[in-house]
Amino acid sequence: MRAADSFYTPRMQLRLGTRGSPLAIVQANLVRDALIAAHGLAPEQVEIVTVTTTGDRVQDRPLAEIGGKALWTKELDRALLAGEIDLAVHSMKDVETIRPDAIAIAAMLPRADVRDRLIGAASIDALPDGARIGTSSPRRAAQMRRIRPDLRIVPLRGNVDTRIAKVAGGEADATLLAAAGLERLGRADVGVPIALEAMLPAPAQGAVGIEVRADDAATRAIVAAIGDDATQRCVLAERALLAALSADCHSPVAALARVGEDGLHLRAELLTGEGDEQVAVERFGLAGQAQEMAAIAADLLAAASPRLRALFGH
Repeated sequence: MRAADSFYTPRMQLRLGTRGSPLAIVQANLVRDALIAAHGLAPEQVEIVTVTTTGDRVQDRPLAEIGGKALWTKELDRALLAGEIDLAVHSMKDVETIRPDAIAIAAMLPRADVRDRLIGAASIDALPDGARIGTSSPRRAAQMRRIRPDLRIVPLRGNVDTRIAKVAGGEADATLLAAAGLERLGRADVGVPIALEAMLPAPAQGAVGIEVRADDAATRAIVAAIGDDATQRCVLAERALLAALSADCHSPVAALARVGEDGLHLRAELLTGEGDEQVAVERFGLAGQAQEMAAIAADLLAAASPRLRALFGH
């Protein structure tokens, strides 16, 4: 029996909202295919609706300077709350930690490779002295500076192909991209993976989430049927840590939770923008509850210098 049988009808029509980037469209189709398979829908019963976001339109400035992660979500939020779409698909690392009460995360697809990949060099050690690393991610910039203080960070934005082309065109010597996005685009052969021991990912990296209106019980149940519980458990724990830290787009923070035999295993780190200060934790046997993440955040902040704490609103 399907999880959403009580809400399913043969005439059901779902409008699935997404950004229009190539990766976003691929992820939207993954969700569409999963819904079709789970509920025996005809392809035409799940319509993909493309919504242009401010983050897609403004490509010449770092997101942290012009509004942060809301630039990826606010237009989709508006369309969802206005009833123009029934569900919205997001890369979860691009979704603000605090969401409107009227919107609920209904499911997450199984998480893909959480690592970053280095584009433009065979390894971090192989980068020449003073190499220019193209990234607009405070987390990636801080981690690269920590590993190689000689590196220069230059701003680089755009979709996957745009950033690869900018490196090929000489705007930067190398860049970093999420392995999950490259794999979903059929570009798993591009770049080299960076070990997690060297670079922890952004919280929620590699996870695709689906949001619905909180009061839309029917759609929420239909979407829940395609969710991966382990992914959602880990990502919600990472997001709870972000919330407890009061982290924003200016805050260099990395975190990764994984399901172990005795509960969640969490690694997390905070860095200064220059990468010259870092505090880290590793915990085992967690339930993933908000109060646990709050305690871990308090431990991280207590170990941090005033300069580092200031990057997290403390």
